[in-house]
Amino acid sequence: MERRREKGDPVEAEGPGGAGEAEGVPTEGVPAEAAVPETPAEDPIARLEAEVANLKDQLLRALAETENSRRRSQRERDEAVRYAASGFARDMLPVADNLRRALDAVPEEAMAADESLKTLADGVGLTERQLIAAFERHGIRRVAPEPGERFDPHLHQAMFEVPNTGQPAGSIVQVMQPGYLLHDRLLRPAMVGVAKGSAAEGNGAAPSGNGTDS
Repeated sequence: MERRREKGDPVEAEGPGGAGEAEGVPTEGVPAEAAVPETPAEDPIARLEAEVANLKDQLLRALAETENSRRRSQRERDEAVRYAASGFARDMLPVADNLRRALDAVPEEAMAADESLKTLADGVGLTERQLIAAFERHGIRRVAPEPGERFDPHLHQAMFEVPNTGQPAGSIVQVMQPGYLLHDRLLRPAMVGVAKGSAAEGNGAAPSGNGTDS
């Protein structure tokens, strides 16, 4: 049974929240502002692992490029050393040609009749052999095809055609001047005459090519 309020009892304030709360005062435990959600922090270990992987990839690429550059430089140095004498060797080829021409110009009968001429020819022949031996020591080889060999455009240069030789078309029938190789590089192609194909063979064209790169 509700007690009647007597005169002098204290008056309790009532608010929107019910009894026991003063007007304008928030209820205890309720925040004044809504809570702001927090952004999850980045994992430092994952970030460091990603940086390490990126740096490792850059390092491997740099090492590969350095190795490629080293190999390329080494190859260029080797080729420079290997073919350093190509200019000098090319200039010496006419000397070898002239020695051979001098020997071919002396008839056997004249050398048999003249001892001094034979001695001179022997000296020229010895000089030619020494020059060819010096060529070979430095990787210079003569290209002197035999008649009947197949024309090779990488080593030979066709100067003329010879009909009615009985040889297959494109076969070498005459060597005008030998060629020379420096290791695997052509210094000069051999100048040759080739057999001309007959009408029955249906190939009268001379092979082309001089063994040099265009």
